[in-house]
Amino acid sequence: MIKGTHVEGQERIFTEGALSLLELLCKQFASQVPQLLKRRVEKQALIDAGELPDFLPQTRAIRAGDWQIRGIPQDLTDRRVEITGPVDRKMIINALNANAKVFMADFEDSLAPSWSKVVNGQINLRDAVRGEIDYTSPQTGKYYQLNDSPAVLICRVRGLHLPEKHVEYGETAIPAALFDFALYFYNNYRQLLSKGSGPYFYIPKLESHEEARWWARVFAFVEERFCLQPGTIKCTCLIETLPAVFEMEEILYELRSNIVALNCGRWDYIFSYIKTLKSHPDRVLPDRQAVTMEKSFLSAYSRLLVKTCHKRGALAMGGMSAFIPAKDDVANQQVMDKVRIDKELEARNGHDGTWVAHPGLADTAMAIFNEYIGEDHVNQLHITRDVDAPIHARDLLLPCDGERSEAGMRLNIRIALQYIESWIQGNGCVPIYGLMEDAATAEISRTSIWQWIKHEQKLSSGTLVTKELFKEMLVEELANVKSEVGAERFTHGSYTQAAVLLEQLTTSDELVDFLTLPGYELLTAS
Repeated sequence: MIKGTHVEGQERIFTEGALSLLELLCKQFASQVPQLLKRRVEKQALIDAGELPDFLPQTRAIRAGDWQIRGIPQDLTDRRVEITGPVDRKMIINALNANAKVFMADFEDSLAPSWSKVVNGQINLRDAVRGEIDYTSPQTGKYYQLNDSPAVLICRVRGLHLPEKHVEYGETAIPAALFDFALYFYNNYRQLLSKGSGPYFYIPKLESHEEARWWARVFAFVEERFCLQPGTIKCTCLIETLPAVFEMEEILYELRSNIVALNCGRWDYIFSYIKTLKSHPDRVLPDRQAVTMEKSFLSAYSRLLVKTCHKRGALAMGGMSAFIPAKDDVANQQVMDKVRIDKELEARNGHDGTWVAHPGLADTAMAIFNEYIGEDHVNQLHITRDVDAPIHARDLLLPCDGERSEAGMRLNIRIALQYIESWIQGNGCVPIYGLMEDAATAEISRTSIWQWIKHEQKLSSGTLVTKELFKEMLVEELANVKSEVGAERFTHGSYTQAAVLLEQLTTSDELVDFLTLPGYELLTAS
């Protein structure tokens, strides 16, 4: 079953019991994943043909029904600040020690899933759950260890579209989501439950309540198999695709035994808006920097998520602040001001917590949510938004005004280039120009240009965006990146390879769904 090369320490997680569970889950559930993905393609074809996403008439009774989720464990009721990051050892320690209530350990968008990183990530989380994790920097000799009150740990598994090619069942690569879930659950559930926590998961990139139902069956199967009370496994689902925002209540309903929250995965959501509405010329987005949460379609998304979650007793998590603290005092103050504005908007909307990508932002985010939540509450479940005007499909689909600039296009190219290069090199979480970029933000960068080319958009200068213009800029920006990173780093990196992939993705007649799929081929070959 395991095709990957041996990774030191893997025997600690590849136990007989863990592999037995993984095999059982693959037998029961793996064959259903291609059917779910096929359904995505069928729905997309209807949208490409002219339909617009809308709330489902066949599930109106669920939206009108009087029901609640099962409940929220005590250690998940207060999630006012969550820090996220990949599952490398130093990151895990720093994140668990940060001034945050939760650490989301990420096997998805901030991890380039080489076999060694995936396996070591599971080993690292096992050690963290047991309080046995430490790290000594080979460069500085600095020693890292957990403090006495680490954050609550939640594991984000990979999306249903991603395979784990180093593990096969029936001579077919298994769904990466099942691999991540089975290994984390089996190796940690006893220890987590013994200390008053539990096996908690973040589920990414859902597109429908049918996919949520698949996860509900996986959870129920495992709970019964291990003689656990129904609802022991808890999950938070990211609402980060445009189709999913129209099925939030249905997703909560299908997972009502296990779910505790929905999250505004804003960067993936913007990417999904582009991807889902790619054939609609009246829905073209402007420069990425102009697409902020104040825009009507994103504001409606945030407010509807809060209203929907609180109506059903679930928490409503805010999105990621991708800023990184700056070393210069003036620049750092500007960063903090931007973070403050962003988090105050979320808190005012009624979100119960928010995400940061860097420990240096946690104090700022915490202070804002402390102010809005107050001393008498641990979340904002009491904010129902019942007096709001109804949010209709048209509100969630409103076109977004803003400039399409040459500077914005060139910036997109440089960001995508540097991110793809780092991803190929095995790093999925990359600081670029003061922001912590992951796969979602890189996806926006390359799909924005693709969308401008397809719909023959003009830049603010009047220049028509074409494949030829993009190729010219790509050559120029590749040279600029070489100048920025230095000749030695450029020569020893994978920038040319990244440029080839970026050109293929951006000039393709059909939009490639995820850059991580062709990227995975380069990663696994390296």
